[in-house]
Amino acid sequence: MTLPYTYISQGRRPATVITVLVIWAALITALVLLEAEPLILAVIGAFTLPALYDLVRNPHSTLTLDETHLRWTSGRQDAEIALSEIDHLRFDTRLDMSVRLTVVRPSGVKVRVPFPATPPHATFEPLARSAGLTTRRYHFSLIG
Repeated sequence: MTLPYTYISQGRRPATVITVLVIWAALITALVLLEAEPLILAVIGAFTLPALYDLVRNPHSTLTLDETHLRWTSGRQDAEIALSEIDHLRFDTRLDMSVRLTVVRPSGVKVRVPFPATPPHATFEPLARSAGLTTRRYHFSLIG
């Protein structure tokens, strides 16, 4: 891939739809077949409301890397940083195998890229290097 690079993600994912449907099917089954207490089922069902909200709203997140800037938007957050203002990009692999991206400025100030706007590291890391950015990898750090 070449620059400019744009990554787009959506909040509406098939895994979320399937998970919510399975949970609601289990709650309805418990109500009908097991005659479970509706109040308890309502409390359990309330935990699916944030996922339902994301499914309905379908928020988009983007990250763009071009020859001069790194930009991202996610929800109400957006940022634009000139490549000359970036010391390095830090890729942290967490215990759940997700990779978090942090922009580190020459002053040491860290700016975290929101997870929904973070592209797959295997694709993005070589592109960042080809744009002249230094990248650093940290595996399984608990504090960072």
